[in-house]
Amino acid sequence: MKKILSLFLVLVSTVVLFTGCQDRSDLTAPAAPATGSASFARYVAIGNSLTAGYQSGSLYESAQKYSYAKLIADQAGTSFAFPNIGEPGTRGRLEVQSITPFVSYVNPNSGPLLNATYAKPYNNLGVPGALIYDFLNAYDSLSCFSAVFGGSPNPMFNIVLRNQGGAKTTQWQQTKAQQPTFVTFWLGSNDILGHAASGGVVPYTPVPTFTALFNQAMDSLKTLGCPVAVGNILDVTVAAYFTTVGGQLQQQGVTAVWGVRGTGDTIPLSLSKNLLTLTASAELAAGKGLSKANPIGNRYILDSAEIVGVKTVIAQFNNVIKTAAEARGFVHVDVAALLGKIALAYVTSGGYVVDGVKFTPVFVTGNLFSLDGVHPTSQAHALVANEFITAINAKYNASIPKINVATIPGSLVFKQQPSGSVVPNYSSDMFKHILF
Repeated sequence: MKKILSLFLVLVSTVVLFTGCQDRSDLTAPAAPATGSASFARYVAIGNSLTAGYQSGSLYESAQKYSYAKLIADQAGTSFAFPNIGEPGTRGRLEVQSITPFVSYVNPNSGPLLNATYAKPYNNLGVPGALIYDFLNAYDSLSCFSAVFGGSPNPMFNIVLRNQGGAKTTQWQQTKAQQPTFVTFWLGSNDILGHAASGGVVPYTPVPTFTALFNQAMDSLKTLGCPVAVGNILDVTVAAYFTTVGGQLQQQGVTAVWGVRGTGDTIPLSLSKNLLTLTASAELAAGKGLSKANPIGNRYILDSAEIVGVKTVIAQFNNVIKTAAEARGFVHVDVAALLGKIALAYVTSGGYVVDGVKFTPVFVTGNLFSLDGVHPTSQAHALVANEFITAINAKYNASIPKINVATIPGSLVFKQQPSGSVVPNYSSDMFKHILF
């Protein structure tokens, strides 16, 4: 028993690998963009935290400026305004406090919205936490899905939409007001992610409801008369948020833990078939999971049946997205396939290499996920941007240059470092805590 407990609590020493510090001064600037039959004169990006550039549990400038949407705008040579949040970003940013042992720090402070008086709607209308319902219906923290149906106001709507003085404009209305010449649309992941991240406790959006709302969104965008590129939903079960804790335990020889399944029964759960969330680390540190009398709670476990359910819903959502987008002549961007390639490359060859940068789904060391285990790093955003650019180029006979991923900096922020300081990459085998 003591041996198993020590396996739960061990913090393995870390090795720092500053692999992103090479001299890249010989890299050439991208060629002048040719956008073909598409125009990026007024480009608007619609989405959730993925579009906003949210990283490590926060929205902050040094991450926002490397969102895939901003990177696309840069490559297309167009101006692109986003709600610029000063250091240290929105409250709760995860930072590196110590490397050996690895300890993360939840920054309790928040920074100001630096361009709150920007005269027009932002080009980046990605709202962290937004669901497909919110595109046509939410105009502030109290009218969004989470507030109306769950009683949890989302202040991110106030930051991004800035409706003041009685104004009630949604993501859709602010998009339309800009008379866009090009739109990217990447919404829908939160309609299933909340369910998965809560161990199946929070319900997901029913497929018929999602279908109706997504088609309404596509019909609205069609009236703009401009090109639209639509991204699909990633397989969230691949994210480090779900694979890290169980993976670490297996490396230490632990094969199963006692936990509560979605059905309510308490059984030994095989770590090769069931997923523990990052937040399950606190449960393990408290001694849970060692016996039937003291199991890990249901909300920290995505059990095998729930994994199948999540994957099934994602596949159904993605079928809706592809069908709806292509029926209206929009560009369908298969971002899910990109994540699938990375996951497969990790298993078959150790990683997915682009421009000399290796990506894997491994927490922190894989360059793919930020410290919250879900949201992409800046370099991963470059991968997403390139996926959009490739699809746009093919559809509109354009030659927008792809991004050299090696030119994008790393994303990790150290506690008490100079404002905006980041480091490229480092290796860690365990973490002390991780919170959203």
